[in-house]
Amino acid sequence: MESSTHRSLPDSDVGIYECEVRLKFRIIEESLIMTNQEELVETLVDAFAYGSDEYLEALDSHVAIHPLQDVAQASPAMRRQLIRLRNSNRLA
Repeated sequence: MESSTHRSLPDSDVGIYECEVRLKFRIIEESLIMTNQEELVETLVDAFAYGSDEYLEALDSHVAIHPLQDVAQASPAMRRQLIRLRNSNRLA
């Protein structure tokens, strides 16, 4: 998955955020797709992004985004990427 942080930003704009998305909707879908969890998540997100139609009825959505206060809670890979972004911003 490509990141949305591919532009030059000041250090203060680069951080690690914890995001939670809760979607509630009704969908008409083949029962076979409901057995593979990866396919199910992809299908549901695609359907929700497309919007309400005769197969999908959006009921509720909630998004919560919070900056991670302690960077040590992030994975080593995320911490390394944050350092790279901050270093590249200083060089730009």
